[in-house]
Amino acid sequence: MSENILRGMIIRAQSGFFIVNTAEGEFSCHLRGRLKQGPKTGDIVALGDWVKISCQDEKKGMIEEVEPRRNMIYRMDPRPQGEYRQIIIANPDQAIYVFSCARPEPRLRMLDRFLVVAEKEKTPAIIVANKIDLIGMDGAREYFERYEKIGYPVIYTSAEKNQGIDKLEETLIGKISLLAGPSGAGKSSLLNAVQPGLGLAVRGVSQATKKGRHTTVFRQLFPLEKGGYMADTPGLKALDLWDTTPEEVDGYFPEIRDALMYCRFSDCTHKDEPGCAVREAIEKGEIHPERYQSYLRMRKVQEDKIPWF
Repeated sequence: MSENILRGMIIRAQSGFFIVNTAEGEFSCHLRGRLKQGPKTGDIVALGDWVKISCQDEKKGMIEEVEPRRNMIYRMDPRPQGEYRQIIIANPDQAIYVFSCARPEPRLRMLDRFLVVAEKEKTPAIIVANKIDLIGMDGAREYFERYEKIGYPVIYTSAEKNQGIDKLEETLIGKISLLAGPSGAGKSSLLNAVQPGLGLAVRGVSQATKKGRHTTVFRQLFPLEKGGYMADTPGLKALDLWDTTPEEVDGYFPEIRDALMYCRFSDCTHKDEPGCAVREAIEKGEIHPERYQSYLRMRKVQEDKIPWF
């Protein structure tokens, strides 16, 4: 391969320009025309993509090749010519889901949906239960202990009291992390506690991205001082399950997945069929009833193709 070809990761995208971070620094790149040919069913390149670029003068280059993605978080954007896959981030190491314990109360149905997205894309998920100072650890665990029992790491934090910040920071080091959570959960405050100014920077990009098609917007991976990158989602609807069949949903709930293999019928919906091992597990306390209700809701959404909001 020619010496002027470098491998790097896309860390910023804006209006057809891509900043690629390589071993020789950052390059501002365009996409080679031949990569744009053919029908477009999704983003050709996205944040987190590993690419090969041909170098030009003044730290400019052309993207010559996009490496295969190991995973990605995306949304399906319905268009007249068919659905289009908008990639929020490619190749994330983990998804960090931030939910408050109070003010506002945690929207656990939303958290369940986010966890299903991570399961579908084989992306490790970590839950951050923030604002524990408002209800105490016992109160926080009433909400979030159910997730620890099925294997999801939960970090209990308070940006106000500087609790759990070191553990959160340690979790982020050296990783490419996706950040998601509802408004008011305290994401910006937590990120500012981890790295001064980080939360404000992430929030600024997120708000710009949400303003619509007539605003020049960009997406960016934010570098962490101790290594790694952080990306924010451009809106909660980005994590809808547009391309998931109803029959898939139970496989993305770990505790339901473990039980469903013992159901009498292979096509069991876990609603009212006889010999349903999932409902038996609920009666035994092995599956939290609210998680089961989340499953039923998600399955109905996929069956009826109704919107989440």
